[in-house]
Amino acid sequence: MKTLIDEFADIRIMRFDVPGWDGLTLGQKAYAYHLSEAAKLGRDITWDQYCKWNLPVRHVVEDILERFEGDRDSLEFKDFLVYAKRLFFSGGIHHHYAEDKFFPGCPREYFLSLMEASGHSGDAETLLDVIYSPEICSRRRSDSLEGDIVALSSVNFYEGVTRDEVERYYSALEDPSDPRPVSLGLNTKVVKEGGEVAERKWMSGGIYGAALDKIAEELGKAMECAENEIQKRALGLLVDYYRTGDLRTWDEFNVVWTGETSGEVDFINGFIEDYDDPLGRKATWEGYVNIKDPEASGRTDLLSADAQWFEDNSPVDPRFKKPHVKGVSAKVVTAVTLGGATYPSTPIGINLPNADWIRREYGSKSVTIANITRAYDKAALESSRSALEEFAFSQEEIDAYRRYGSHDDEIHTDLHECLGHGSGQLLPGVSPNALGEYQSVLEEARADLFGLYYIADPKLVELGIMPDDRAWEPAYSSYIRNGLMVQFARVELGKKITEAHMRNRKLIAQWCYEKGGSSNVIERKVRDGKTYFVVNDFLALRCLFAELLAEVQRIKSEGDYKAGKELVERYAVEIDPALHKETRQRYQALGLKPYGGFVNPDIVPVVVDGNIVDYKIVPVEDYLAQQIEYGKKYKTL
Repeated sequence: MKTLIDEFADIRIMRFDVPGWDGLTLGQKAYAYHLSEAAKLGRDITWDQYCKWNLPVRHVVEDILERFEGDRDSLEFKDFLVYAKRLFFSGGIHHHYAEDKFFPGCPREYFLSLMEASGHSGDAETLLDVIYSPEICSRRRSDSLEGDIVALSSVNFYEGVTRDEVERYYSALEDPSDPRPVSLGLNTKVVKEGGEVAERKWMSGGIYGAALDKIAEELGKAMECAENEIQKRALGLLVDYYRTGDLRTWDEFNVVWTGETSGEVDFINGFIEDYDDPLGRKATWEGYVNIKDPEASGRTDLLSADAQWFEDNSPVDPRFKKPHVKGVSAKVVTAVTLGGATYPSTPIGINLPNADWIRREYGSKSVTIANITRAYDKAALESSRSALEEFAFSQEEIDAYRRYGSHDDEIHTDLHECLGHGSGQLLPGVSPNALGEYQSVLEEARADLFGLYYIADPKLVELGIMPDDRAWEPAYSSYIRNGLMVQFARVELGKKITEAHMRNRKLIAQWCYEKGGSSNVIERKVRDGKTYFVVNDFLALRCLFAELLAEVQRIKSEGDYKAGKELVERYAVEIDPALHKETRQRYQALGLKPYGGFVNPDIVPVVVDGNIVDYKIVPVEDYLAQQIEYGKKYKTL
């Protein structure tokens, strides 16, 4: 079965296998099925959160795809199809990674004709302005150093308020003496009511109530076939949270969910990550369902068992280390269903919950998503050319990565998610939101640096996780190549880096390149007019990773906003124009798409004599067809 099923713009669409599904019991399959339905039912929430115009635009596009009876082979309609596919991939009118607005390749007049032919006329001009005007909703999330980033952002988290008003509002609510603070603002929209700043909750009977009620209904069905009582309790708390919007209930759910580690099936469901909020406070809805990969989870079990050793030996100030690491659980999993902010583009590793006090007192759960990583690898093998061959300086680098690279990537993800995000602690009185808009990139940098430092540690050879004491070197070479060059292929010429993970990689690689310059730790070479970055001293680079990890942990632990801002703005944002142009030209010559996403497999109940006797995994071959089906079946708003 071919992994790659569609390509358009800068995107490739793949599908993933679900090994281990047939080994589940009927009850476990039913549990995963209802959790998957709940994950899909949150789709409209995420779309609306990204921008208030996304759902109206999507509904028009869906109607055109369903109703237009004209020439579908014309160049204009093909351009429209590309726009439709990009819209579905991004969950709206903004690029899913760069976050700036993208536009149809077909003329506005043609788009109008499609709308009219599909029964849309009254709202046509307003929606066309939203779709085509560069001035309207130009960025999903603004990170501008000039102007009000709340007013300049299109995310649907704020209305009629300024950044200063929002920050004053939450500052008045925060209690620095509370050892277990709730995540203020996580599940609300901030608005002006009667001239006063107020919050409107995302809850049953409130914003997104119609969607949350349907999600809660499916979660209730999942409770009936849960594997154990802890899962049932966790789901009950999650349903209560959706009905009340009470953040204390959300925390209680996360504590119970973190402690449930015995089941084969697990899930994520809720307003979780705050990366899309310019102020780093509001959470985007996401859903995700997985099953455990018991064989591959052996290595994460080893890491979890030694979590205290890694914390104790971390190269950071002892004040910032956890004296007692609690409840770190990690596993390798197989994705079953992606939803909300994890669909179609998904992470390859997850560590939750995010609340620092829960991590401190109860620990966290970490997953490495093996079948997603394998799907990326399989799709790369289906291509005749690779970025590795183009951007690696020597055949020795290429051979080393081919031997160890995939394994290194998985181990770095394990370390990043399992230990990195769960490491360190805030000093007493430091607000979890002290780093503001720089929180996300610095947190990702901290976890990446933790993984980079420890992947080279002899401890991993001792544990049997790394095959020998040099197997980690390809991970360093790959990280530097990507951070200093390859990832620039994803950014349009003249643009800055905006996405948190890309900024994190640029920050780390650029800082190490500059700090190690006098010793030539990383060397910039030019051959046949092409630029390469080569690691000359791997052990010295590890020392640089340790130094930067210590500083980033200090910034987080002390809530040093000024130092965090300076680090990000100096090293993580700007791209050298000449290097940027060269990178894009070389990457485009390969014919590769820099971004990837997935279709979900269908989970189909097998009914015999009116009874469900099984649930089958059915591969999906048509990306656009799945989007249209989801628009009908899971429309809630």
